[in-house]
Amino acid sequence: MDLYIGIDLGTSGCRAIAIDTTGTIQASASRPLPGPQTQQPQQSRQDPEIWWRTLLEVLTEIATSRGNDRVKGIAVDGTSSTLLLCDPQGKPLTPALMYNDSSSLEQLPLLRSVAPQESPVLSATSSLAKLLHLSQGLTTDRYMARHQADWILGRLCGDYRYSDENNGLKLGYDPIQRQWPSWLARLPFPAAVLPEVVPCGTPVGRLCRQVADATGLSPGIPIIAGTTDGNAAFLATGANQIGEAVSSLGSTLVLKVLADKPIFAAEFGVYSHRLGERWLVSGASNSGGAVLAHYFSREEMARMSRDLQPDRPTGLDYYPLLSPGERFPLNDPDYPPRLELRPEDDRHFFQGMLEGIARIEASGYALLQTLGAPKPSRVYSVGGGARNEAWRRMRQQQLALPVILAPQQEAAYGTALLAMRGIDG
Repeated sequence: MDLYIGIDLGTSGCRAIAIDTTGTIQASASRPLPGPQTQQPQQSRQDPEIWWRTLLEVLTEIATSRGNDRVKGIAVDGTSSTLLLCDPQGKPLTPALMYNDSSSLEQLPLLRSVAPQESPVLSATSSLAKLLHLSQGLTTDRYMARHQADWILGRLCGDYRYSDENNGLKLGYDPIQRQWPSWLARLPFPAAVLPEVVPCGTPVGRLCRQVADATGLSPGIPIIAGTTDGNAAFLATGANQIGEAVSSLGSTLVLKVLADKPIFAAEFGVYSHRLGERWLVSGASNSGGAVLAHYFSREEMARMSRDLQPDRPTGLDYYPLLSPGERFPLNDPDYPPRLELRPEDDRHFFQGMLEGIARIEASGYALLQTLGAPKPSRVYSVGGGARNEAWRRMRQQQLALPVILAPQQEAAYGTALLAMRGIDG
């Protein structure tokens, strides 16, 4: 049997999924990852070797369980804008700054002086801000900036030259012109620091003998350029038509819609990833499951969900946030949480918060449409809140669209599909 392996390096663990040519899952394996080091409030760092050791365990389990099958391709996704600096042989020269590390804030004045106003690099968590921050501590100019997925890709095939168009976005790559923009030359690092960028799904090398021996996989398996974990989760849903959308109901609320043209609106944190000749337009609210978890345990939410009344709105005009500040669909760094007048009935309070997040979701898709994205035709749900049927009905009422539980929820599944497309087209 021919198999395709997708590897997801997520925020809390590493998962691999092997699918056959029909997209059926034939094997999976996962291991937890330790939390990043957070010695200071804005820091979130990790030793990249932790990823690698965990990945070898996961691949070894897959190889052991499917010993007689033929793996035809492997692809990797990683967290967006997680970056490290390494030497030309891939040896890490710095820790990895994780996706949510904002300790590069001091680089923003320089970036604002050279980057276009709508560029996604204008954030303290962008890959480019992290590159500038990390490079200040180096005593050599022979180094490379590589994302989490890029570095793992290099370890698998022994060639660290490449990144994909999705991971490259927050490093400054221009996905419209498909090149590094000229303004990057005004920043204080050599051009050779940047990777060679290829479209997602492009074969870039073959599994090296050392990794094959360590895992039990066959040497020479094609290694395929991957994507970010968020885009991999979108691919996993099966959404592939213009106007199909995916709402991720995790700690935060993330909206994505497939479009025929890119949209960038930095003031709202809206940006677009290239998927072939189409575009994945994204926006993220600070509202979401983290607010719910602040007030209720999982057990409490599960119990109250059985008694929710989607057809009887509470009338509570909530805007659930953990702290002041919102970017999408409102752009106001001081926007206050709105959760006053808490009713005595916890179920009533819980339903009011769910209704508030549903309104934010509807406002988010309306804003994307105003900015030029297509009107969603249907919305697939992924994430921890996706299986709440009462909430699905509330959201469907607000959106006036079909809201569907995505049959596949795992980013690793989307990356396995990417590996298959990279080999078989």
